[in-house]
Amino acid sequence: MKIYFGSGPIIHVAPGSVMTLFGIPITNSILYGWISLVLISIVLIYASRKSKIKPIGGIVQFIEIGVSFIIDFVHSSFEDENLGKKYSPYFVTLFFFILFNNWLGLLPIVGEGVVSNGYPLLRPFTGDLNATFGMALITMIVVYFSSIKESGGIKNYLMHFFVGTPKNPLYLIIGILEMITDFTRVISLSLRLFLNVAIGEIVIAVFSYLGHFLAPISALPFTLIELFIGALQAYIFTVLSTMYLAIAVNHATDHVSKKSKRIKKGSKSLVGGN
Repeated sequence: MKIYFGSGPIIHVAPGSVMTLFGIPITNSILYGWISLVLISIVLIYASRKSKIKPIGGIVQFIEIGVSFIIDFVHSSFEDENLGKKYSPYFVTLFFFILFNNWLGLLPIVGEGVVSNGYPLLRPFTGDLNATFGMALITMIVVYFSSIKESGGIKNYLMHFFVGTPKNPLYLIIGILEMITDFTRVISLSLRLFLNVAIGEIVIAVFSYLGHFLAPISALPFTLIELFIGALQAYIFTVLSTMYLAIAVNHATDHVSKKSKRIKKGSKSLVGGN
């Protein structure tokens, strides 16, 4: 799909096929996603090898701060700190993958800068709804399977949707609505990230066109804003994913703890009675 602004810029919202691989069409967003993945891997591997107790500055220190920030948040979200340590690597990886993909999408060569077969050769990976939907789907699958595993079974996991006993009609209806809402999280996560990136891309393209030969200057303020928005959206995506898992696991942990206390209390009563 293309958006025409009169005689102004032509902005491609949907991804376009730029090549084929074994007969499979490869879109510009997928192509740039692969390129970004390689670049992100190189940067993170370099940072991990250069990381030291004493900060050395530069991109290594920036990544160390980001890692520490996300790890602290994940740890604080779980009542059991061991669970926080267990799932921190996934959420840290998720954060940096989205962050760097958002930022790499702001490079001048991305978008309308280089065109092939009528489509941009490269488009931001997170500017493709298929890509953000895939990330959201994988993330929620991880959340669901981990929640069921940590809750001790699907029954305990389903119980966190109900504030009281499901035998109460009101609690049953509320619980069912909560379950339906839970399934919409894939859509909300993917749309939030995609729309913020896509709209930012459109705004930068429009002001670049209005600036003509001064495009770098006219688009600079909006590019700087998009740097902030890209970081914010990566953080929001990670925070929401973490909380979805933590809420289910913490509820199950509380349920099991209360059940254990009742059993212990009952055992003591029996012993005392005898």
